[in-house]
Amino acid sequence: MSENWSYKTVREHSTETFKEKGSRFIGLIVACHTEDEVKAQLERWRTEHSQATHVCYAYRLGTKGERYRANDDGEPSNSAGQPILGQLISAGITNVLCGVVRYYGGTKLGVGGLIQAYREAAKLAIEASVIVEREEECTFRIEFDYAEMPTVLALLKRSTRLVQPPEISDRCAVVVSCPVRHVDSVQSQLAEYKSVSIIPLTNG
Repeated sequence: MSENWSYKTVREHSTETFKEKGSRFIGLIVACHTEDEVKAQLERWRTEHSQATHVCYAYRLGTKGERYRANDDGEPSNSAGQPILGQLISAGITNVLCGVVRYYGGTKLGVGGLIQAYREAAKLAIEASVIVEREEECTFRIEFDYAEMPTVLALLKRSTRLVQPPEISDRCAVVVSCPVRHVDSVQSQLAEYKSVSIIPLTNG
Protein backbone atom coordinates (compact mmCIF):
# COMPACT_ATOMS: atom_id res chain seq x y z
CA MET A 1 0.00 0.00 0.00
CA SER A 2 1.39 3.38 -0.97
CA GLU A 3 2.53 5.59 1.90
CA ASN A 4 0.72 8.47 0.19
CA TRP A 5 -2.64 6.77 0.72
CA SER A 6 -2.23 5.10 4.09
CA TYR A 7 -1.73 5.78 7.78
CA LYS A 8 -1.22 3.75 10.95
CA THR A 9 -3.72 3.55 13.79
CA VAL A 10 -4.88 1.09 16.46
CA ARG A 11 -7.34 -1.67 15.68
CA GLU A 12 -9.22 -1.66 18.99
CA HIS A 13 -9.29 -0.49 22.59
CA SER A 14 -6.32 -1.44 24.79
CA THR A 15 -5.60 -0.89 28.48
CA GLU A 16 -2.43 -1.27 30.57
CA THR A 17 -1.57 -0.26 34.15
CA PHE A 18 1.63 1.26 35.52
CA LYS A 19 2.30 1.81 39.25
CA GLU A 20 4.68 4.32 40.77
CA LYS A 21 5.05 5.12 44.50
CA GLY A 22 1.52 4.09 45.31
CA SER A 23 -0.13 5.90 42.40
CA ARG A 24 -1.82 3.84 39.73
CA PHE A 25 -1.63 5.05 36.12
CA ILE A 26 -4.01 3.32 33.70
CA GLY A 27 -3.11 3.79 30.04
CA LEU A 28 -6.02 3.58 27.60
CA ILE A 29 -6.00 3.84 23.84
CA VAL A 30 -8.75 3.68 21.23
CA ALA A 31 -9.25 4.60 17.57
CA CYS A 32 -11.13 7.89 17.00
CA HIS A 33 -11.69 9.85 13.80
CA THR A 34 -13.45 13.04 14.93
CA GLU A 35 -13.47 15.47 17.85
CA ASP A 36 -17.01 14.30 18.64
CA GLU A 37 -15.79 10.72 18.98
CA VAL A 38 -12.98 11.94 21.24
CA LYS A 39 -15.41 13.83 23.49
CA ALA A 40 -17.75 10.85 23.76
CA GLN A 41 -14.90 8.48 24.64
CA LEU A 42 -13.50 10.86 27.27
CA GLU A 43 -16.93 11.05 28.90
CA ARG A 44 -17.06 7.26 29.05
CA TRP A 45 -13.62 7.11 30.67
CA ARG A 46 -14.53 9.78 33.20
CA THR A 47 -17.71 7.91 34.08
CA GLU A 48 -15.89 4.59 34.40
CA HIS A 49 -13.17 6.19 36.54
CA SER A 50 -15.26 8.68 38.49
CA GLN A 51 -13.04 8.28 41.56
CA ALA A 52 -9.77 8.95 39.67
CA THR A 53 -7.64 11.97 40.53
CA HIS A 54 -6.91 12.89 36.90
CA VAL A 55 -7.90 11.75 33.41
CA CYS A 56 -5.16 13.16 31.17
CA TYR A 57 -5.09 12.57 27.43
CA ALA A 58 -3.79 13.37 23.97
CA TYR A 59 -5.14 12.69 20.52
CA ARG A 60 -4.05 12.88 16.91
CA LEU A 61 -6.59 13.08 14.08
CA GLY A 62 -6.25 13.19 10.31
CA THR A 63 -4.26 10.86 8.10
CA LYS A 64 -1.09 12.84 8.82
CA GLY A 65 -1.91 13.64 12.46
CA GLU A 66 -2.45 17.27 11.56
CA ARG A 67 -5.12 17.81 14.24
CA TYR A 68 -3.94 17.13 17.76
CA ARG A 69 -4.35 18.15 21.37
CA ALA A 70 -2.80 17.35 24.76
CA ASN A 71 -4.55 17.91 28.11
CA ASP A 72 -3.02 17.76 31.61
CA ASP A 73 -6.36 17.70 33.49
CA GLY A 74 -5.00 19.61 36.47
CA GLU A 75 -1.52 18.11 36.59
CA PRO A 76 1.43 20.55 36.31
CA SER A 77 1.70 22.11 32.83
CA ASN A 78 3.11 19.73 30.18
CA SER A 79 3.68 16.94 32.71
CA ALA A 80 0.97 14.61 31.37
CA GLY A 81 -0.66 15.48 28.04
CA GLN A 82 2.56 16.26 26.19
CA PRO A 83 4.32 13.02 27.25
CA ILE A 84 1.27 11.07 26.08
CA LEU A 85 1.22 12.95 22.76
CA GLY A 86 4.93 12.30 22.36
CA GLN A 87 4.30 8.55 22.52
CA LEU A 88 1.63 8.76 19.81
CA ILE A 89 4.06 10.65 17.59
CA SER A 90 6.88 8.20 18.33
CA ALA A 91 4.63 5.28 17.41
CA GLY A 92 3.62 7.03 14.18
CA ILE A 93 -0.09 6.50 14.79
CA THR A 94 -3.03 8.82 14.17
CA ASN A 95 -6.83 8.84 14.34
CA VAL A 96 -6.34 7.75 17.92
CA LEU A 97 -7.06 8.91 21.47
CA CYS A 98 -4.77 7.93 24.33
CA GLY A 99 -5.69 8.62 27.94
CA VAL A 100 -3.95 7.99 31.24
CA VAL A 101 -6.12 7.75 34.34
CA ARG A 102 -4.33 8.46 37.63
CA TYR A 103 -5.39 7.24 41.03
CA TYR A 104 -3.26 9.16 43.54
CA GLY A 105 -1.36 7.00 45.99
CA GLY A 106 -0.37 9.60 48.57
CA THR A 107 3.19 10.35 47.43
CA LYS A 108 4.02 13.30 45.20
CA LEU A 109 6.16 12.38 42.21
CA GLY A 110 7.36 15.83 41.14
CA VAL A 111 7.16 17.07 37.57
CA GLY A 112 9.93 14.79 36.35
CA GLY A 113 8.32 11.76 37.96
CA LEU A 114 4.94 12.63 36.48
CA ILE A 115 6.38 13.00 32.99
CA GLN A 116 8.00 9.59 33.26
CA ALA A 117 4.87 7.93 34.68
CA TYR A 118 2.46 9.34 32.10
CA ARG A 119 4.89 8.55 29.29
CA GLU A 120 5.30 4.97 30.50
CA ALA A 121 1.57 4.34 30.91
CA ALA A 122 0.89 5.65 27.40
CA LYS A 123 3.75 3.59 25.98
CA LEU A 124 2.44 0.41 27.61
CA ALA A 125 -1.06 1.00 26.22
CA ILE A 126 0.33 1.53 22.73
CA GLU A 127 2.50 -1.58 22.97
CA ALA A 128 -0.53 -3.62 24.07
CA SER A 129 -2.55 -2.48 21.07
CA VAL A 130 -2.57 -3.92 17.57
CA ILE A 131 -1.32 -1.29 15.14
CA VAL A 132 -2.81 -1.56 11.67
CA GLU A 133 -2.41 0.28 8.38
CA ARG A 134 -5.52 1.92 7.00
CA GLU A 135 -6.04 3.40 3.57
CA GLU A 136 -6.83 7.10 3.40
CA GLU A 137 -10.42 7.69 2.39
CA CYS A 138 -12.78 10.53 1.47
CA THR A 139 -16.46 10.55 2.37
CA PHE A 140 -19.11 11.85 0.00
CA ARG A 141 -22.86 12.27 -0.12
CA ILE A 142 -24.07 11.24 -3.56
CA GLU A 143 -27.51 12.50 -4.66
CA PHE A 144 -29.28 11.21 -7.79
CA ASP A 145 -32.67 10.60 -9.38
CA TYR A 146 -34.56 7.42 -8.48
CA ALA A 147 -34.52 6.22 -12.10
CA GLU A 148 -30.71 6.03 -12.01
CA MET A 149 -30.46 4.26 -8.65
CA PRO A 150 -29.59 0.74 -9.94
CA THR A 151 -26.74 1.89 -12.17
CA VAL A 152 -25.36 4.47 -9.70
CA LEU A 153 -25.37 2.00 -6.80
CA ALA A 154 -23.75 -0.67 -8.98
CA LEU A 155 -21.00 1.77 -9.91
CA LEU A 156 -20.43 2.81 -6.29
CA LYS A 157 -20.34 -0.79 -5.09
CA ARG A 158 -17.19 -1.46 -7.12
CA SER A 159 -14.95 1.15 -5.47
CA THR A 160 -16.69 2.53 -2.38
CA ARG A 161 -18.31 1.36 0.83
CA LEU A 162 -21.62 2.49 2.29
CA VAL A 163 -21.39 4.70 5.38
CA GLN A 164 -25.15 5.23 5.69
CA PRO A 165 -28.07 3.31 4.15
CA PRO A 166 -29.52 4.84 0.95
CA GLU A 167 -32.27 7.44 1.30
CA ILE A 168 -34.83 6.48 -1.31
CA SER A 169 -37.44 8.83 -2.77
CA ASP A 170 -37.86 10.71 -6.06
CA ARG A 171 -34.43 12.13 -5.31
CA CYS A 172 -32.17 9.53 -3.68
CA ALA A 173 -29.00 9.92 -1.65
CA VAL A 174 -26.26 7.73 -0.26
CA VAL A 175 -23.18 8.44 1.86
CA VAL A 176 -20.08 6.49 0.80
CA SER A 177 -16.43 6.36 1.71
CA CYS A 178 -13.94 6.02 -1.14
CA PRO A 179 -10.20 5.32 -1.10
CA VAL A 180 -8.33 8.45 -2.16
CA ARG A 181 -6.65 6.61 -5.02
CA HIS A 182 -10.08 5.85 -6.56
CA VAL A 183 -11.70 9.28 -6.10
CA ASP A 184 -10.88 10.74 -9.53
CA SER A 185 -12.07 7.61 -11.32
CA VAL A 186 -15.33 7.38 -9.38
CA GLN A 187 -16.09 11.08 -9.84
CA SER A 188 -15.45 10.94 -13.58
CA GLN A 189 -17.78 7.93 -13.94
CA LEU A 190 -20.50 9.60 -11.87
CA ALA A 191 -20.20 12.74 -14.01
CA GLU A 192 -21.74 10.76 -16.87
CA TYR A 193 -25.07 10.83 -15.02
CA LYS A 194 -26.77 14.22 -15.32
CA SER A 195 -28.81 13.84 -12.15
CA VAL A 196 -25.85 13.07 -9.88
CA SER A 197 -24.57 15.59 -7.35
CA ILE A 198 -21.41 14.92 -5.32
CA ILE A 199 -21.01 16.60 -1.94
CA PRO A 200 -17.65 16.10 -0.16
CA LEU A 201 -18.04 15.52 3.60
CA THR A 202 -14.76 14.55 5.28
CA ASN A 203 -11.31 13.19 4.61
CA GLY A 204 -9.52 10.43 6.48
